[in-house]
Amino acid sequence: MATQSPSRAARKRPMTGPQTRMAAGKALREEMPRKIHATWKVPAHRADPIDVLRAGDAHRVVELLPIKYGRMLQSPFTFYRGSAAIMAADLAPTPSTGIRVQACGDCHLMNFGGFATPERRILFDINDLDETLPAPWEWDVKRLVTSFVLASRSNGLSERYAREAAVAVARSYREHMRKFADLDVLEIWYSSLGADAVLAELPVEEQAFARKQGGKARKQSSHEVLFTKLIDDQAPQPRIRDRPPLIFHPQVRRRGEYEELISKVYASYRQTLQDDRRILLDRYKLVDAAIKVVGIGSVGTVCMVLLLMSMAEVPLFLQLKEAGPSVLEPFAGASELRHHGERVVQGQRLMQPASDIFLGWCTGPSGRQFYMRQLRDVKIPPVVETFDAEIMAIYGSICGWALARAHARSAEPWTITGYLGAKDVFDEAMGDFAVAYADQAEKDHARLKAAVRAGTIDARPEE
Repeated sequence: MATQSPSRAARKRPMTGPQTRMAAGKALREEMPRKIHATWKVPAHRADPIDVLRAGDAHRVVELLPIKYGRMLQSPFTFYRGSAAIMAADLAPTPSTGIRVQACGDCHLMNFGGFATPERRILFDINDLDETLPAPWEWDVKRLVTSFVLASRSNGLSERYAREAAVAVARSYREHMRKFADLDVLEIWYSSLGADAVLAELPVEEQAFARKQGGKARKQSSHEVLFTKLIDDQAPQPRIRDRPPLIFHPQVRRRGEYEELISKVYASYRQTLQDDRRILLDRYKLVDAAIKVVGIGSVGTVCMVLLLMSMAEVPLFLQLKEAGPSVLEPFAGASELRHHGERVVQGQRLMQPASDIFLGWCTGPSGRQFYMRQLRDVKIPPVVETFDAEIMAIYGSICGWALARAHARSAEPWTITGYLGAKDVFDEAMGDFAVAYADQAEKDHARLKAAVRAGTIDARPEE
Protein backbone atom coordinates (compact mmCIF):
# COMPACT_ATOMS: atom_id res chain seq x y z
CA MET A 1 0.00 0.00 0.00
CA ALA A 2 1.35 3.42 -0.92
CA THR A 3 2.31 5.68 1.94
CA GLN A 4 0.08 8.72 2.21
CA SER A 5 1.93 12.00 1.74
CA PRO A 6 2.34 14.10 4.88
CA SER A 7 0.49 17.02 3.30
CA ARG A 8 -2.60 14.94 2.50
CA ALA A 9 -2.54 13.30 5.93
CA ALA A 10 -2.26 16.68 7.59
CA ARG A 11 -5.29 17.98 5.67
CA LYS A 12 -7.37 15.11 7.08
CA ARG A 13 -6.45 15.83 10.71
CA PRO A 14 -8.91 18.15 12.48
CA MET A 15 -6.80 21.14 13.47
CA THR A 16 -7.76 24.60 14.57
CA GLY A 17 -5.43 27.53 14.11
CA PRO A 18 -4.30 30.07 16.70
CA GLN A 19 -7.04 32.57 15.80
CA THR A 20 -9.75 29.96 16.28
CA ARG A 21 -8.34 28.99 19.64
CA MET A 22 -8.02 32.61 20.73
CA ALA A 23 -11.66 33.12 19.80
CA ALA A 24 -12.58 30.08 21.88
CA GLY A 25 -10.70 31.57 24.81
CA LYS A 26 -12.49 34.88 24.39
CA ALA A 27 -15.83 33.06 24.34
CA LEU A 28 -15.02 31.59 27.78
CA ARG A 29 -15.49 35.07 29.25
CA GLU A 30 -19.26 34.67 28.81
CA GLU A 31 -19.49 31.77 31.25
CA MET A 32 -16.48 32.76 33.36
CA PRO A 33 -16.13 36.58 33.52
CA ARG A 34 -12.59 37.68 34.33
CA LYS A 35 -13.75 39.78 37.27
CA ILE A 36 -15.06 36.68 39.01
CA HIS A 37 -11.47 35.69 39.88
CA ALA A 38 -11.21 38.67 42.27
CA THR A 39 -13.32 37.03 44.94
CA TRP A 40 -12.10 34.89 47.80
CA LYS A 41 -14.69 33.44 50.15
CA VAL A 42 -14.01 30.93 52.89
CA PRO A 43 -15.61 27.61 51.82
CA ALA A 44 -18.54 26.53 53.97
CA HIS A 45 -16.84 23.34 55.12
CA ARG A 46 -13.23 24.49 55.08
CA ALA A 47 -10.94 22.13 56.97
CA ASP A 48 -9.04 23.45 59.96
CA PRO A 49 -5.67 24.62 58.51
CA ILE A 50 -3.79 23.05 61.43
CA ASP A 51 -5.43 19.70 60.70
CA VAL A 52 -4.37 20.00 57.05
CA LEU A 53 -0.77 20.65 58.07
CA ARG A 54 -0.68 17.79 60.55
CA ALA A 55 -2.19 15.39 58.02
CA GLY A 56 0.80 16.11 55.79
CA ASP A 57 3.17 15.19 58.62
CA ALA A 58 2.05 11.56 58.79
CA HIS A 59 5.05 10.11 56.94
CA ARG A 60 7.66 12.69 57.89
CA VAL A 61 10.63 12.39 60.24
CA VAL A 62 9.03 13.31 63.56
CA GLU A 63 12.23 14.71 65.09
CA LEU A 64 12.46 17.35 62.33
CA LEU A 65 8.88 18.66 62.48
CA PRO A 66 9.61 21.28 65.20
CA ILE A 67 12.09 22.88 62.78
CA LYS A 68 9.41 23.06 60.08
CA TYR A 69 6.91 24.73 62.40
CA GLY A 70 9.58 27.00 63.86
CA ARG A 71 10.25 28.32 60.37
CA MET A 72 6.55 28.67 59.57
CA LEU A 73 6.00 30.54 62.83
CA GLN A 74 8.33 33.40 61.88
CA SER A 75 5.80 35.38 59.80
CA PRO A 76 2.65 35.01 57.69
CA PHE A 77 4.94 34.88 54.64
CA THR A 78 7.04 31.97 55.94
CA PHE A 79 3.80 30.26 57.02
CA TYR A 80 2.49 30.66 53.47
CA ARG A 81 5.63 29.08 52.01
CA GLY A 82 5.06 25.96 54.09
CA SER A 83 1.30 25.67 53.60
CA ALA A 84 0.85 24.79 49.93
CA ALA A 85 -1.57 22.01 50.89
CA ILE A 86 -3.90 24.47 52.58
CA MET A 87 -4.05 26.74 49.55
CA ALA A 88 -4.48 23.81 47.16
CA ALA A 89 -7.68 22.89 48.97
CA ASP A 90 -8.80 26.52 48.98
CA LEU A 91 -8.13 26.98 45.25
CA ALA A 92 -10.06 23.88 44.19
CA PRO A 93 -13.53 25.48 44.41
CA THR A 94 -12.46 28.85 42.96
CA PRO A 95 -13.47 29.77 39.38
CA SER A 96 -11.50 28.09 36.59
CA THR A 97 -11.68 28.19 32.81
CA GLY A 98 -10.89 24.49 32.63
CA ILE A 99 -7.64 25.10 30.73
CA ARG A 100 -4.92 22.94 32.24
CA VAL A 101 -1.17 23.43 32.14
CA GLN A 102 1.79 21.72 33.75
CA ALA A 103 1.46 23.66 36.99
CA CYS A 104 4.20 24.39 39.50
CA GLY A 105 1.85 23.58 42.37
CA ASP A 106 3.76 25.69 44.90
CA CYS A 107 4.18 28.87 42.91
CA HIS A 108 5.47 31.54 45.27
CA LEU A 109 8.15 34.15 44.67
CA MET A 110 10.90 32.32 46.58
CA ASN A 111 10.57 29.35 44.23
CA PHE A 112 11.96 31.45 41.38
CA GLY A 113 15.58 32.41 40.87
CA GLY A 114 18.72 32.07 38.80
CA PHE A 115 20.50 28.80 38.08
CA ALA A 116 23.12 27.44 35.70
CA THR A 117 22.28 25.43 32.59
CA PRO A 118 24.44 22.49 31.45
CA GLU A 119 26.07 24.98 29.04
CA ARG A 120 26.85 27.17 32.12
CA ARG A 121 24.52 29.99 31.10
CA ILE A 122 22.54 31.65 33.87
CA LEU A 123 18.77 31.50 33.45
CA PHE A 124 15.94 32.85 35.57
CA ASP A 125 13.04 30.47 36.05
CA ILE A 126 10.96 28.42 38.46
CA ASN A 127 13.42 26.27 40.37
CA ASP A 128 11.33 24.25 42.83
CA LEU A 129 8.80 21.87 41.31
CA ASP A 130 8.18 19.28 44.03
CA GLU A 131 4.40 19.76 43.68
CA THR A 132 4.21 19.98 39.88
CA LEU A 133 1.14 18.42 38.25
CA PRO A 134 -1.24 19.17 35.35
CA ALA A 135 -3.81 21.58 36.83
CA PRO A 136 -5.69 24.83 36.06
CA TRP A 137 -3.35 27.66 35.11
CA GLU A 138 -5.20 30.06 37.42
CA TRP A 139 -3.99 28.18 40.51
CA ASP A 140 -0.33 29.03 39.90
CA VAL A 141 -1.13 32.66 39.16
CA LYS A 142 -3.24 33.06 42.30
CA ARG A 143 -0.60 31.50 44.56
CA LEU A 144 2.12 33.65 43.02
CA VAL A 145 0.29 36.99 43.29
CA THR A 146 -0.64 36.31 46.91
CA SER A 147 2.99 35.63 47.79
CA PHE A 148 3.87 39.15 46.62
CA VAL A 149 1.31 40.74 48.92
CA LEU A 150 2.60 38.77 51.91
CA ALA A 151 6.26 39.48 51.07
CA SER A 152 5.47 43.17 50.64
CA ARG A 153 3.74 43.30 54.01
CA SER A 154 6.68 41.46 55.58
CA ASN A 155 8.96 44.19 54.20
CA GLY A 156 6.78 46.92 55.70
CA LEU A 157 5.45 48.17 52.35
CA SER A 158 2.05 49.84 52.19
CA GLU A 159 -1.12 48.04 51.10
CA ARG A 160 -1.13 50.07 47.93
CA TYR A 161 2.35 48.88 46.94
CA ALA A 162 1.60 45.31 48.00
CA ARG A 163 -1.42 45.19 45.70
CA GLU A 164 0.51 46.89 42.88
CA ALA A 165 3.16 44.19 43.05
CA ALA A 166 0.48 41.51 42.69
CA VAL A 167 -1.07 43.34 39.74
CA ALA A 168 2.37 43.62 38.13
CA VAL A 169 2.70 39.81 38.27
CA ALA A 170 -0.65 39.25 36.58
CA ARG A 171 -0.08 41.96 33.98
CA SER A 172 3.28 40.53 33.01
CA TYR A 173 1.82 37.01 32.82
CA ARG A 174 -0.97 38.24 30.52
CA GLU A 175 1.27 40.36 28.27
CA HIS A 176 3.95 37.72 27.89
CA MET A 177 1.42 34.96 27.29
CA ARG A 178 0.17 37.09 24.38
CA LYS A 179 3.71 37.35 23.02
CA PHE A 180 4.13 33.58 23.26
CA ALA A 181 0.83 33.16 21.42
CA ASP A 182 2.41 35.00 18.48
CA LEU A 183 5.28 32.49 18.31
CA ASP A 184 5.49 29.13 16.64
CA VAL A 185 5.54 26.18 19.05
CA LEU A 186 9.25 25.52 18.47
CA GLU A 187 10.09 29.16 19.20
CA ILE A 188 8.19 28.86 22.48
CA TRP A 189 10.16 25.73 23.33
CA TYR A 190 13.49 27.44 22.67
CA SER A 191 12.61 30.59 24.62
CA SER A 192 14.31 31.31 27.94
CA LEU A 193 14.84 34.20 30.31
CA GLY A 194 18.57 34.83 30.54
CA ALA A 195 20.58 36.94 32.94
CA ASP A 196 20.93 39.83 30.49
CA ALA A 197 17.16 40.03 30.00
CA VAL A 198 16.60 40.13 33.75
CA LEU A 199 19.27 42.80 34.26
CA ALA A 200 17.67 44.93 31.55
CA GLU A 201 14.48 45.08 33.62
CA LEU A 202 16.29 46.53 36.65
CA PRO A 203 17.14 50.17 37.32
CA VAL A 204 20.75 50.98 36.46
CA GLU A 205 21.72 51.41 40.10
CA GLU A 206 20.42 47.90 40.91
CA GLN A 207 22.22 46.16 38.07
CA ALA A 208 25.61 46.32 39.76
CA PHE A 209 24.21 44.66 42.90
CA ALA A 210 22.55 41.93 40.81
CA ARG A 211 25.80 41.23 38.93
CA LYS A 212 27.65 41.01 42.25
CA GLN A 213 25.10 38.52 43.57
CA GLY A 214 25.47 36.44 40.42
CA GLY A 215 29.26 36.40 40.64
CA LYS A 216 29.12 35.49 44.31
CA ALA A 217 26.71 32.62 43.61
CA ARG A 218 28.99 31.27 40.87
CA LYS A 219 31.91 31.15 43.28
CA GLN A 220 30.09 29.87 46.35
CA SER A 221 28.08 27.21 44.53
CA SER A 222 31.02 25.41 42.98
CA HIS A 223 31.48 21.90 44.33
CA GLU A 224 35.03 22.75 45.39
CA VAL A 225 33.80 25.63 47.58
CA LEU A 226 30.97 23.51 48.96
CA PHE A 227 33.60 20.89 49.80
CA THR A 228 35.44 23.28 52.10
CA LYS A 229 32.17 24.32 53.77
CA LEU A 230 30.55 20.93 54.19
CA ILE A 231 33.48 18.58 54.82
CA ASP A 232 34.97 17.69 58.18
CA ASP A 233 38.65 18.51 57.70
CA GLN A 234 39.55 16.52 60.84
CA ALA A 235 38.34 13.22 59.40
CA PRO A 236 40.93 10.88 57.81
CA GLN A 237 38.67 10.39 54.76
CA PRO A 238 36.31 12.90 53.11
CA ARG A 239 33.23 13.05 55.32
CA ILE A 240 30.36 15.51 55.56
CA ARG A 241 30.61 17.61 58.71
CA ASP A 242 27.76 17.20 61.19
CA ARG A 243 26.00 20.47 61.99
CA PRO A 244 22.87 19.36 63.84
CA PRO A 245 20.01 19.89 63.59
CA LEU A 246 20.39 20.95 59.92
CA ILE A 247 23.08 18.53 58.65
CA PHE A 248 23.85 15.27 60.44
CA HIS A 249 24.53 11.57 60.02
CA PRO A 250 21.86 9.17 61.30
CA GLN A 251 22.22 7.85 64.82
CA VAL A 252 24.12 4.57 65.21
CA ARG A 253 20.92 2.59 65.74
CA ARG A 254 19.55 3.81 62.38
CA ARG A 255 22.80 3.94 60.42
CA GLY A 256 22.29 0.53 58.81
CA GLU A 257 18.81 1.56 57.66
CA TYR A 258 20.16 4.68 55.96
CA GLU A 259 23.15 2.89 54.44
CA GLU A 260 20.74 0.43 52.85
CA LEU A 261 18.60 3.33 51.66
CA ILE A 262 21.54 5.06 49.99
CA SER A 263 22.87 1.95 48.29
CA LYS A 264 19.44 1.04 46.91
CA VAL A 265 18.44 4.51 45.75
CA TYR A 266 21.81 5.18 44.16
CA ALA A 267 21.58 2.06 42.01
CA SER A 268 17.96 2.83 41.15
CA TYR A 269 18.77 6.47 40.34
CA ARG A 270 21.62 5.51 38.02
CA GLN A 271 19.22 3.59 35.77
CA THR A 272 17.08 6.70 35.12
CA LEU A 273 19.93 8.75 33.67
CA GLN A 274 20.65 9.08 29.96
CA ASP A 275 23.46 6.80 28.79
CA ASP A 276 26.02 9.60 28.46
CA ARG A 277 25.25 10.93 31.94
CA ARG A 278 25.40 7.44 33.42
CA ILE A 279 28.93 7.12 32.02
CA LEU A 280 29.78 10.48 33.61
CA LEU A 281 28.33 9.43 36.98
CA ASP A 282 30.34 6.20 36.91
CA ARG A 283 33.53 8.28 36.97
CA TYR A 284 32.66 9.22 40.54
CA LYS A 285 32.63 7.15 43.71
CA LEU A 286 30.02 7.64 46.42
CA VAL A 287 31.91 8.21 49.68
CA ASP A 288 29.44 9.70 52.19
CA ALA A 289 25.84 10.82 52.76
CA ALA A 290 24.11 12.82 55.47
CA ILE A 291 20.63 14.12 56.25
CA LYS A 292 20.17 17.77 55.30
CA VAL A 293 17.17 19.87 56.34
CA VAL A 294 16.06 22.16 53.52
CA GLY A 295 13.36 24.74 52.83
CA ILE A 296 10.16 25.03 54.84
CA GLY A 297 7.54 22.79 53.25
CA SER A 298 10.11 20.02 52.70
CA VAL A 299 11.25 19.83 56.32
CA GLY A 300 10.52 16.39 57.74
CA THR A 301 10.66 14.59 54.41
CA VAL A 302 13.81 12.56 53.79
CA CYS A 303 16.36 14.91 52.24
CA MET A 304 20.04 14.03 52.06
CA VAL A 305 23.27 15.33 50.58
CA LEU A 306 25.57 12.80 48.89
CA LEU A 307 29.31 13.32 48.50
CA LEU A 308 30.97 11.80 45.44
CA MET A 309 34.64 12.03 44.49
CA SER A 310 36.15 11.71 41.03
CA MET A 311 39.32 9.76 40.23
CA ALA A 312 41.17 13.08 40.52
CA GLU A 313 39.67 13.65 44.01
CA VAL A 314 37.38 16.44 42.78
CA PRO A 315 34.04 16.51 44.67
CA LEU A 316 30.49 16.37 43.38
CA PHE A 317 27.50 16.91 45.68
CA LEU A 318 24.10 15.47 44.85
CA GLN A 319 20.86 16.20 46.69
CA LEU A 320 18.35 13.43 47.35
CA LYS A 321 14.79 14.62 48.04
CA GLU A 322 11.79 12.53 48.95
CA ALA A 323 8.86 12.90 46.54
CA GLY A 324 5.33 12.16 47.68
CA PRO A 325 1.98 12.90 46.04
CA SER A 326 1.55 16.50 44.90
CA VAL A 327 -0.65 18.65 47.14
CA LEU A 328 -2.75 19.26 44.01
CA GLU A 329 -3.62 15.60 43.46
CA PRO A 330 -6.79 15.45 45.61
CA PHE A 331 -8.22 18.30 43.55
CA ALA A 332 -6.60 18.04 40.08
CA GLY A 333 -6.42 14.26 39.82
CA ALA A 334 -3.59 11.77 40.26
CA SER A 335 -0.49 11.96 38.12
CA GLU A 336 -0.26 9.65 35.11
CA LEU A 337 3.24 8.86 36.36
CA ARG A 338 3.10 6.32 39.17
CA HIS A 339 6.52 7.32 40.52
CA HIS A 340 6.45 10.73 42.22
CA GLY A 341 10.16 11.26 41.72
CA GLU A 342 9.61 10.81 38.00
CA ARG A 343 6.62 13.18 38.22
CA VAL A 344 8.90 15.90 39.59
CA VAL A 345 11.67 15.22 37.06
CA GLN A 346 9.40 15.11 34.01
CA GLY A 347 7.48 18.18 35.17
CA GLN A 348 10.73 20.05 35.65
CA ARG A 349 11.96 19.09 32.19
CA LEU A 350 8.66 20.26 30.69
CA MET A 351 8.48 23.60 32.48
CA GLN A 352 12.13 24.65 32.52
CA PRO A 353 14.12 25.61 29.39
CA ALA A 354 17.10 23.63 30.72
CA SER A 355 17.48 21.19 33.60
CA ASP A 356 20.28 19.70 35.69
CA ILE A 357 22.26 17.00 33.87
CA PHE A 358 22.12 14.79 36.98
CA LEU A 359 18.34 15.02 37.37
CA GLY A 360 16.86 11.56 37.91
CA TRP A 361 14.57 9.54 40.18
CA CYS A 362 14.85 6.48 42.40
CA THR A 363 13.08 4.19 44.88
CA GLY A 364 14.22 3.23 48.37
CA PRO A 365 14.05 -0.25 49.97
CA SER A 366 10.79 0.53 51.80
CA GLY A 367 9.15 1.88 48.64
CA ARG A 368 9.81 5.56 49.39
CA GLN A 369 10.21 7.57 46.20
CA PHE A 370 12.86 10.22 45.57
CA TYR A 371 14.46 12.39 42.96
CA MET A 372 18.10 13.47 42.70
CA ARG A 373 19.89 16.53 41.35
CA GLN A 374 23.05 18.51 41.96
CA LEU A 375 23.26 20.47 45.20
CA ARG A 376 23.28 24.23 44.53
CA ASP A 377 24.31 24.34 40.90
CA VAL A 378 24.89 28.12 40.87
CA LYS A 379 21.62 28.91 42.62
CA ILE A 380 20.86 32.64 42.81
CA PRO A 381 17.90 33.15 45.16
CA PRO A 382 16.16 36.54 45.33
CA VAL A 383 17.12 38.68 48.34
CA VAL A 384 13.48 39.60 48.87
CA GLU A 385 14.09 41.14 52.29
CA THR A 386 15.90 44.04 50.58
CA PHE A 387 13.15 44.82 48.04
CA ASP A 388 11.50 48.22 48.12
CA ALA A 389 8.19 48.89 46.33
CA GLU A 390 9.83 49.51 42.94
CA ILE A 391 12.00 46.38 42.98
CA MET A 392 9.15 44.24 44.33
CA ALA A 393 6.97 45.24 41.35
CA ILE A 394 9.82 44.69 38.87
CA TYR A 395 10.56 41.27 40.37
CA GLY A 396 6.86 40.49 40.12
CA SER A 397 6.93 41.30 36.42
CA ILE A 398 9.93 39.02 35.90
CA CYS A 399 8.24 36.13 37.76
CA GLY A 400 5.04 36.63 35.74
CA TRP A 401 7.11 36.46 32.57
CA ALA A 402 8.81 33.23 33.65
CA LEU A 403 5.52 31.64 34.66
CA ALA A 404 3.90 32.51 31.33
CA ARG A 405 6.83 30.91 29.50
CA ALA A 406 6.59 27.75 31.60
CA HIS A 407 2.83 27.44 31.05
CA ALA A 408 3.13 28.18 27.32
CA ARG A 409 5.49 25.21 26.90
CA SER A 410 2.95 22.72 28.24
CA ALA A 411 -0.40 24.13 27.09
CA GLU A 412 -2.04 26.37 24.52
CA PRO A 413 -1.09 30.02 24.96
CA TRP A 414 -3.69 30.99 22.35
CA THR A 415 -6.74 29.94 24.39
CA ILE A 416 -5.37 31.50 27.59
CA THR A 417 -4.52 34.69 25.69
CA GLY A 418 -7.97 34.86 24.15
CA TYR A 419 -9.46 34.61 27.61
CA LEU A 420 -7.17 37.17 29.26
CA GLY A 421 -7.50 39.75 26.47
CA ALA A 422 -5.62 43.01 26.02
CA LYS A 423 -7.10 44.98 28.92
CA ASP A 424 -6.22 44.85 32.62
CA VAL A 425 -9.48 43.28 33.85
CA PHE A 426 -7.82 40.04 34.98
CA ASP A 427 -4.78 41.87 36.39
CA GLU A 428 -6.94 43.98 38.69
CA ALA A 429 -8.96 40.93 39.72
CA MET A 430 -5.73 39.23 40.76
CA GLY A 431 -4.80 42.26 42.84
CA ASP A 432 -8.07 41.96 44.76
CA PHE A 433 -7.74 38.20 45.19
CA ALA A 434 -4.15 38.48 46.40
CA VAL A 435 -5.06 40.96 49.13
CA ALA A 436 -8.05 38.90 50.26
CA TYR A 437 -6.18 35.61 50.37
CA ALA A 438 -3.16 37.21 52.07
CA ASP A 439 -5.58 38.23 54.83
CA GLN A 440 -6.66 34.59 55.05
CA ALA A 441 -3.05 33.41 55.29
CA GLU A 442 -2.47 35.84 58.16
CA LYS A 443 -5.47 34.39 60.00
CA ASP A 444 -4.18 30.86 59.42
CA HIS A 445 -0.75 31.92 60.69
CA ALA A 446 -2.44 33.22 63.85
CA ARG A 447 -4.05 29.80 64.29
CA LEU A 448 -0.60 28.20 64.11
CA LYS A 449 0.68 30.57 66.79
CA ALA A 450 -2.29 29.66 68.98
CA ALA A 451 -1.63 25.95 68.44
CA VAL A 452 2.02 26.40 69.47
CA ARG A 453 0.97 28.33 72.61
CA ALA A 454 -1.55 25.60 73.43
CA GLY A 455 1.14 22.93 73.06
CA THR A 456 -0.62 21.04 70.27
CA ILE A 457 2.17 21.95 67.84
CA ASP A 458 5.84 21.73 68.81
CA ALA A 459 7.85 24.52 67.16
CA ARG A 460 11.60 25.13 67.46
CA PRO A 461 12.56 28.70 66.53
CA GLU A 462 15.99 28.92 64.92
CA GLU A 463 18.65 31.19 66.37
